[in-house]
Amino acid sequence: MILVCGEALIDLFVTRRGRSEMSTRAVAGGSPFNVAIGLARLGVRTAFLSGISRDHFGAFLADRLACEGVGDGFLVRTDRPSTISIVATTDNGEPNYAFHGDGAADRSLQLAHLPNTLPDDIQALTFGSYSMAVEPVGTTFAALARRMHGRCVVSVDANVRPTVVSDMQGWAVAAERFYRTATMIKASDEDVRVAWGGRLSIADAAAYWLKCGARLVVVTEGAKGATAFSAAGSVSVPARSVVVRDTVGAGDTFHAALLAQLAKTGRLHPEAIAALDLSAIRELLAYATAAAAITVSRDGADLPTTAEIDASTESCHA
Repeated sequence: MILVCGEALIDLFVTRRGRSEMSTRAVAGGSPFNVAIGLARLGVRTAFLSGISRDHFGAFLADRLACEGVGDGFLVRTDRPSTISIVATTDNGEPNYAFHGDGAADRSLQLAHLPNTLPDDIQALTFGSYSMAVEPVGTTFAALARRMHGRCVVSVDANVRPTVVSDMQGWAVAAERFYRTATMIKASDEDVRVAWGGRLSIADAAAYWLKCGARLVVVTEGAKGATAFSAAGSVSVPARSVVVRDTVGAGDTFHAALLAQLAKTGRLHPEAIAALDLSAIRELLAYATAAAAITVSRDGADLPTTAEIDASTESCHA
C-alpha cells in the first residue's frame, strides 16, 4: 500500500462570460488527492491521510475517493470547512490558483490525529504541496515523515504554492523538513525557479536535494520533458507530442506514475531506488511522461489508467 498524505479541496474553475457574468464548475482536487486517485487508477493499493470536512464539499471529496477505490481508513473527519481553490486557466492552458483555506479541514491535522503505528504493508508515504508548509498539518506530516524515514519510501513533490505561502524563506524552512527524510523528490522547473527566485539551476537544485539525502530527484520541464538525477548520474527523456488542453494535474500524474511503476517492478524500497541504473531510470521517466501526456490532452485532472498508458505506448511504437 501507498499512503498519500496531504490536502483535499474543491477546485472551483472560473470562466468569464462577457462583462457581467462568470460560470463556475466545482471539481474535487488537491495535488495529493489527485496522486491518490492516480495511483488507484494505475492498480496500486492506496489510502489517503487528510483532514476532511463534514460539510457538503467534504462528503463529496470522501465519496470521490471511495468511488476511485482509495482507502478511507486514515481520513480524519472535522467540522472545519473545506478549502476552496479558485482556478482560472491562461490562454496557453496554465492554471492560476487562489486559495481560500485558512482554518480549513485539510490544514487542521494535528499530531494526536496520527495513528500510533502504521500497517506493515505500507511501502511508501507521499507528501507535497502546501500541506507541507501550513500549520498545524505541516508539523504533523513532518513528524510522520521523520518517523518512517528509512523504514519505507518517502516521496516528496516540492509543488511550491506561492499563492498559499508567499514567504519563500518560510516555505524553504518548512519544506526542508521533508527533503531531509525523502527517498525521492519530484519537482517542476517552475518549482525550482520560484523556490530559489531563479538563483539555482535545475542541476543545482537536484544536487542540493541529493545532498539532503534523496536517492532519486526528478524534475519535469513541461514540453521539454523530464530529467532525473541520482548517484548514477543524470538522464533525460523528451515529452510526448500532444495537443495540450490544459496542464491541471500533469505533475500529479507524473508523480503517481513514478510510484506506480516502481511498485509494479518491485522497486518501491529505499535501497532499490538507490540502486537504479540510468537505463532503469530512463524507462521510469518514459512511463511517467506517457502518463502525463494523456492528462494534458484532456480537460482537468483526469488521470489515466494503466490500460490507457499501455495503449498510448503501443500506438507510439506502431
